Amino acid sequence: MKRIQLISGPRNVSTALMYSFGNREDCSVVDEAFYGYYLDRHPHIIHPGRDEVLDSMRTDYQYVLDEVIFGDYPDPIVFFKNMAHHFDGADWRFLSRLTNILLIRRPDELLASFIKKIANPTMLDIGLELEYRILEHLKQSNSPFIVIDSGDLLKNPEAYLKKLCHSIDIPFSVNMLSWQPGPRQEDGIWAKYWYENVHKSRSFVKPVDKECVIPKSLNPLLDEAWRYYEALSEYKLKPE
Repeated sequence: MKRIQLISGPRNVSTALMYSFGNREDCSVVDEAFYGYYLDRHPHIIHPGRDEVLDSMRTDYQYVLDEVIFGDYPDPIVFFKNMAHHFDGADWRFLSRLTNILLIRRPDELLASFIKKIANPTMLDIGLELEYRILEHLKQSNSPFIVIDSGDLLKNPEAYLKKLCHSIDIPFSVNMLSWQPGPRQEDGIWAKYWYENVHKSRSFVKPVDKECVIPKSLNPLLDEAWRYYEALSEYKLKPE
């Protein structure tokens, strides 16, 4: 079985990519299996629907590994969408057993979107430092990984997905280019708080150029985020 793990920051087009893989006929998908673990480990972090999330899933890290990440699935491919910050403080050795894709997005675009949900984010919230640390861990353990940029994906979804599929040794499927609008079975219970835009979509939407409005108080975070983004970008899959 091919186990593909997407490790992303929030607001990175990760849910649309999950829907893309979920629309394949040969692929099961799992939405943020470690979200409950993360919230349980960080009681001071308040996310929309926090109590609902904790009530909806197991929070034991080893259980999630054994029964979800390495559980049985009906399809030859399984795609796990996970957030980088959900791995804070966790044992990362299991990553070497998966095909890991690190998804990044320009920090100004990421923050402009994220602050609509959480007004004063931290570096932990946006996950870029952890993505970089995970990349370093994968390098040190000689584990393969791929970095992809949501901006590159949205410019030419078909070409970029073909290149991604080739890189992870699976066939491309044209079904990855579109999906039915609305909620999906694989959505976590948190979808009603975070997935409004993607539920309106039918496919990857080319972004409209517009100014990213970010409060000056977040400039230090933005500057730090750019450093991690640029370091990660050195490894990214280049578009055609």
